Amino acid sequence: MHIPQMAELAANGQQPDILFWVGCSGSFDQRAQKITKAFATILNKLQINYAVLGKEEMCNGDPARRAGNEFMFQMMAYQNIQILNGYQIKKIVTACPHCFNIFKNEYPALGGSYEIIHHAVFLQQLIDEGKIKMKEGGEFKGKKITYHDSCYLGRGNNIYDAPRKVLEAMDVALVEMKRCKSNGLCCGAGGAQMFKEEEKGNIRINSERTNEAIETGASIIATACPFCITMLSDGVKGSEKEDMQVQDIAELVAASME
Repeated sequence: MHIPQMAELAANGQQPDILFWVGCSGSFDQRAQKITKAFATILNKLQINYAVLGKEEMCNGDPARRAGNEFMFQMMAYQNIQILNGYQIKKIVTACPHCFNIFKNEYPALGGSYEIIHHAVFLQQLIDEGKIKMKEGGEFKGKKITYHDSCYLGRGNNIYDAPRKVLEAMDVALVEMKRCKSNGLCCGAGGAQMFKEEEKGNIRINSERTNEAIETGASIIATACPFCITMLSDGVKGSEKEDMQVQDIAELVAASME
């Protein structure tokens, strides 16, 4: 795949319409790399003028700040802001709610103000504008799919409708879990939980959430967060319903579009 890099464009005096911020999961986690590829496939197909930072992209510092290491967060944030401002970036799209949240709500205080769009909203916009057209009788048509709200996207930033509208555009049978939208249950990865041992209890939180998804009778759990993908995939592996799929909405769109 040809992915345009910001340094190449800048060297030719060009400016992308959007910067695709890949994030640590999307760059290094083997499962999340598939989300990155799916989203890049969509951007390439639609001939959208975009670029990535490539090796110039650092972690945004969210895990460090959530774990209490403010010094490391500020070091990372200032370095990112210098690079982004240096390239005069105005608009950023990311497939990670953690990146989205910290850029939107916490970077402006440090001098990094950009238009931030989560890929769920971006995909919905492209569908509404008629740029993304779905195949007639696509492979997910009529399939029972349940959507898991990422905490940072849902409760954190009040984005509930966009990912559901993307799924509805594929003509799926959307079934909701008992706890959804503002009452949704965390997958267990937020606030640095991804990187530490869980506290003692009766059931792992990701298993509890997966069981709620299984109860809907859906064959696919859709989400819009690489952290959620990891936690729910682990939950499925530990359940009796191992044939259940966990997919990002970008992967579903990439497989369904004309």
